[in-house]
Amino acid sequence: MTYEDKTELIIEAGRTEKQYWKDLWRYRELFYFLAWRDIVVRYKQTAIGIAWALIRPFLTMVVFTVVFGKLAKLPSEGVPYPILVFAAMLPWQFFANALSECSNSLIGNANLISKVYFPRLIVPGSAVIVSFVDFLVSGIILLALMAWYNFVPDWRIITLPLFILIAFGAAMGAGLWLAALNVKYRDFRYIVPFIVQFGLYISPVGFSSSIVPEQWRMIYSLNPMVGVIDGFRWAILGGKVELDWPKFILSLALVALLFASGVWYFRKTERTFADVI
Repeated sequence: MTYEDKTELIIEAGRTEKQYWKDLWRYRELFYFLAWRDIVVRYKQTAIGIAWALIRPFLTMVVFTVVFGKLAKLPSEGVPYPILVFAAMLPWQFFANALSECSNSLIGNANLISKVYFPRLIVPGSAVIVSFVDFLVSGIILLALMAWYNFVPDWRIITLPLFILIAFGAAMGAGLWLAALNVKYRDFRYIVPFIVQFGLYISPVGFSSSIVPEQWRMIYSLNPMVGVIDGFRWAILGGKVELDWPKFILSLALVALLFASGVWYFRKTERTFADVI
């Protein structure tokens, strides 16, 4: 073997940091693999499989419709109450599932993280994609409800991808925070279910934001999911629901802050994951 045939490996200080965002693209096949593996394993050995993605939000929608629509008789903005609820259930279930999946994603892939280099951002990112698949499957129920009630959305439905993107940003931002914190503080495995349960009651899932007194709406809008849910309803229900644009912009700014800070904190603590995990 001549000298020219030899291959040199040069390790430069800081090179990994410089190439990190390029590595996200280079390791895209690992991203696809992790997402596909989790999708396959999620409902493996269950009797009804992916149908759970339909049953859980459907039953929640039924309970909320009975409690808030029939018993409490809250206003439905002129649309069938089940559609009002399910238009909010879609983004909320996506967000809640993403939090649960992301918070445990690094712990669940501890062997991989401790042995192989790759951008760790891929792990919680793939977990959010798994939750997004459930979101798409659950959308079948909304289509069925619209067909049942002969409800036809107007032109605003074309803006729905924008609100899906905002929901994705909120889920990813919060998920990155919890994923990183759960590596260092294992208490978060108990805190996350509480956050999800508490968030369900302080978000306008079973009711419309219009019932919140005006003097409390600014504070209420500090919950980033308020803007996401109101945006979904505005896009899906059309002119039946008005969007409070100043409050929505506030929620949108909070989602952007949540996403940016989540990426910052995750990157800040990422290099310690292999040692702590």
